[in-house]
Amino acid sequence: MAPPAAAAEGVAPDPWVSVTPEGYYRFTAPQAVVHELVGGTPQVVELQGNIGPAGTWSDLAMDPSGTDYPTQVGILDPGLYYYQYTATFPDRTKKSFRNPDTPVTIASKPTWSTFFVPGPSVQWMADVPNGGAVTELTWESPVSGDERTSLVWTPPGYDAEREDAYPVLHLLADTGQSADEWTELGRARQVLDNLAAEGDLTPMVVVMSQIGGSDPGADLLDGVAAATRDAYHVSQEDQALAGIGAGAQQALTVLRTDPGVFREVASFSGRLTGSISATTAREINEGTDRLRVYVGNVLDPAYNPTHDMLRALERAGVEHEFDGVDPDTGGTWDTWREGLRDFASRVFTDAGHGPREGHGPLDERYTAPATGSITTPHVDEDGIVTFETGTQFKDAKDVTVWANWAPNGAWFRVPMTKVGDRWRLQMGPLDGFYYYRYVVDGVDVKDPEDTVNTLTGVSPLFVPGETDRLLGDLPAEDRGNLEVLTYQSAVANEERKAYVWTPKGYDPDRAEPYPVLYLNHGGGQNYGDWVEVGRAPQILDHYIKDGAIVPMVVVMGNGNSPDFPAELMENLAPAARAEYNIADDAAGQAIAGLSMGAMNTLNTWLTRPGQFGWMGAFSGGLFFNTPQFDPAAVNAETRLARIYTGDKTDFTYQATMDLLDLLESNGIDHEFAGVTQGPHGFDVWSKNLIDLLPRLFRDPATTEGVELKAVVPEGQDGVLALSVAADSVTLDGPQNTGTALRFRGQLPAVTVVDSRSVSQAGVTGWAVTGQAYSFDSGSRLLDAKHLGWTPRVETPRAGIVAGDARATALTGGEGLVIPGRLASATPEGRLGTTTLGADLVLDVPVETMPGEYTGTLSLSLFPVD
Repeated sequence: MAPPAAAAEGVAPDPWVSVTPEGYYRFTAPQAVVHELVGGTPQVVELQGNIGPAGTWSDLAMDPSGTDYPTQVGILDPGLYYYQYTATFPDRTKKSFRNPDTPVTIASKPTWSTFFVPGPSVQWMADVPNGGAVTELTWESPVSGDERTSLVWTPPGYDAEREDAYPVLHLLADTGQSADEWTELGRARQVLDNLAAEGDLTPMVVVMSQIGGSDPGADLLDGVAAATRDAYHVSQEDQALAGIGAGAQQALTVLRTDPGVFREVASFSGRLTGSISATTAREINEGTDRLRVYVGNVLDPAYNPTHDMLRALERAGVEHEFDGVDPDTGGTWDTWREGLRDFASRVFTDAGHGPREGHGPLDERYTAPATGSITTPHVDEDGIVTFETGTQFKDAKDVTVWANWAPNGAWFRVPMTKVGDRWRLQMGPLDGFYYYRYVVDGVDVKDPEDTVNTLTGVSPLFVPGETDRLLGDLPAEDRGNLEVLTYQSAVANEERKAYVWTPKGYDPDRAEPYPVLYLNHGGGQNYGDWVEVGRAPQILDHYIKDGAIVPMVVVMGNGNSPDFPAELMENLAPAARAEYNIADDAAGQAIAGLSMGAMNTLNTWLTRPGQFGWMGAFSGGLFFNTPQFDPAAVNAETRLARIYTGDKTDFTYQATMDLLDLLESNGIDHEFAGVTQGPHGFDVWSKNLIDLLPRLFRDPATTEGVELKAVVPEGQDGVLALSVAADSVTLDGPQNTGTALRFRGQLPAVTVVDSRSVSQAGVTGWAVTGQAYSFDSGSRLLDAKHLGWTPRVETPRAGIVAGDARATALTGGEGLVIPGRLASATPEGRLGTTTLGADLVLDVPVETMPGEYTGTLSLSLFPVD
């Protein structure tokens, strides 16, 4: 047995990795170094790691540029990430590697490297100054005779001469792991240091080991446990034991064969083998203060074995605690790390025995969809998604699912596993709308089983949850009507098609024509993209049901034309007017588009002044040339011109900045919506459409804007203040709720005066809605979903009703990113003066970067039936 020696300190960071000011992690591998490492020129180089949704192992292409293979990912949630670089050759063989200038970070995974994204939400696993010490303990296995090494954490102030010996907690690794993984990926040192610093840890010694062989119990009891007592001042009575996977199984076996040796035992994603007799159960109960069971969600391979173990413990009468199912992660270090934090804080104390908050029961085994039983992705009630291909790819060497589920809507590939003649993947939990395709041996393939979405190269996936409510389908009775308009194009000299959406209750014989929005797709797309990918019908349906937009008709045409303005104005628009009851004047016509469609929108708006009173451009500019236009004529009929862009990962970002300069220099009235966080994709454009729609066809006289300002100060103990323009309202706070900084305030009084005659108003009342827009600090964004309210009527009377409260995203709501109703009046209660108010609440993540954030709360008044 060797004396304790100082363990290696933290490894150096990867010089190939850098962080942009916006928070993106950029990876840049020199091509020459990569080719030397892998022994040739690969077809593809990818970054692989736990960077996908819910920590899923994912692939991100590193396309060659200049002399490097670069890529970037972000903005990443705080936490620990592990990754490697992988080269794939034309024959689909793969070779993984790390930067050779960095040491091995993970002993059992020599090609992996790690990086830690700090933040208050993961402070419990961050480095602590003057924490405990980690040393190495060398011992001889009594089973195999081999020399083994364990890691030992001793608490700050460890005193080998103190009167009372220290309690000891033994942590066992899983098969394929090394003892080092408890510190490399489990961050056991940081977890324990933080608990000690917070006063939530009984001073103890923690030993991390990997045992095995024909008699793991002897390895533990006669090997590492005995060696620990020889080298450290630890108790033989106050001992606890926990393990992962096979290590958990070993711990449970020792609990059964040697009850009472360990006072407290925990199983992380483990299983129980064999039965427990009544005598053994009684001995376990008498000698054990705590048996606690941990498991991840249904993706944890131990999910069903844990269910069986819980039932076996119940039948045998073994007293135990169940921490509940962790809904967020499966059998990963994210699950076990949090389990260690929980268990370490409980051992050798009288801490509570129930599950952690948010963890669920495990009442029945999980049965995944049977192989061959699904043709399109299966989504269960907890957001776990199962993909399965047909047998057409049975001879493929690798298949991945490529989708926009990376942070901020970027595209990652998630590897599938071959099951028989099919390829299969389970992942999650997911929440929201995604679109995907398969990649088969490096070739993009649309899901062959998707026979519904036939106009685009991707297939949709909607996972109901707490986000993206506007993108979900409403019941058929609440939807508008989606039709295909066929018309003859003289410009293209062919028959063309367009989608036309009409709102629920559309009346073709209404005296007043409906306003119309011409919504345009991007380059390489067609008239189906806003329907099949952009979810425009779903967004419109929800807005109509919420009473948040002016009822309108939306025309989505084919923008692939050599003369888009002529195609629209001389072919599509006349054909639409011939079939639908829609306006033809500037006040009733709007135009918007994305990317190339934004360019076409801008060209039409500028060169056909007087035609469109409302314009929105998403991620686009005047890419190729600037048309001749008359600024005064453009301004004369334009009610709203609003410009949008993704962040700096959107390749049209600079073109949008140039567009803003052009409009400003020519004196053209416009609004810049600020930066929508995300790249060049429908995640950004759907948000842009959601923002634009409530603004269209509004009477400016009945719309007021309230500027909001939030200041996140420097330092940990600063104050966040919200001021409202005109009334200088300052929110009280912050109150740290543990997961958010919360601020409260009051909306300035909103007064509605309705003096319309019966002949003017008819049978309409009115409604006031409010919608917030992102708070911008110049380099960071706070989404409007963080602002919520509770409306009230200050001058109550019959027929006036306050709107529903809107919870913030951090409390399970959607905030005011989607318009919320402040109040409404019936035709009987509308007349007179009404004063409205609201309690405002701003919940921002605790890791919000310091800075001054400004945004706008737009209040709109409009008549309603």
